[in-house]
Amino acid sequence: MSVNYKRVIAMVDDALNLVEIIEEHPCPNGSAWVIYQYQRTSPLIISAWREGNKHYFVTKIGKEKLNLVPSLSAAGIEEVYVKEDKVHIVYAGLAGGGVGTELRKGAENVIEVNILEKGGGSKLGRAEVVTPKMEKVIVGIDDTDTKEEGATWVLAHEIGLEVEKHKLGYYLDHTIIQLYPGNPNKTQNCVSIALSFAVYPEYKYKLDKFIKKLLKERSLSDDTAMAVYYGLFPSKSMKLFALKAKKGMVTLEEAKSIALRNNIKIISVNGEGGIIGAVAALGLAEHHSLAPKLCEDIEL
Repeated sequence: MSVNYKRVIAMVDDALNLVEIIEEHPCPNGSAWVIYQYQRTSPLIISAWREGNKHYFVTKIGKEKLNLVPSLSAAGIEEVYVKEDKVHIVYAGLAGGGVGTELRKGAENVIEVNILEKGGGSKLGRAEVVTPKMEKVIVGIDDTDTKEEGATWVLAHEIGLEVEKHKLGYYLDHTIIQLYPGNPNKTQNCVSIALSFAVYPEYKYKLDKFIKKLLKERSLSDDTAMAVYYGLFPSKSMKLFALKAKKGMVTLEEAKSIALRNNIKIISVNGEGGIIGAVAALGLAEHHSLAPKLCEDIEL
């Protein structure tokens, strides 16, 4: 078949024993059917959602037998395990759901696809997809512009593209976080940026140096700072700090305390002025509908 998934990424959080799988579906807007059926059918899947043609699955590591029933629970993920530096994902499905198990073959970042049972028609299809083990790194950036020129969101996006161009990892996400508009130190709109990456383990602790170098070269501000979080999910305390930074002024000491509690690496690129915004950005990196809102528009 000429229809194939475009890319498959699997990021492992060893501490939580979880894997986040991101798949770029061949159809322009992805498949809500896949999301619905996989989550309904697979006990391993904790959460699943779709953004455009990208499918996201957060799964436990392990194996669960699927009770496949046409239309009702027709396809899913039956096993996820990590062996050395590779992630193995076993998919199973009936009819078209079974054919879909084979279509990850040839996708970017897929090492191999082993067909366990050939699907199609009324038959069961099962396939094992093997990808490199990757990890998630989220980088908060703030204060790169001045009142006269520059835009932090633009520079952050350029940096994300550079990371992928240099093959340090995949540039997954760019989130603009609205902070307290009454901040007297703001340049204009008072936002900070969170960039999310899937990185190979060997680049995990090199990514920050690469980004710091680019910020040093391209930032227009004397107060540029960044904050780095290693893990799939920012903590509740990080989210609460970000919400507090939307509501009013917070101190540098509060930002540093949150960073210390959550193993966040703070990096002063040109100064410390951007530390608060950079740390706050991390807390809402995964909350896309909440991140841009003003405080008065948020129901807590």
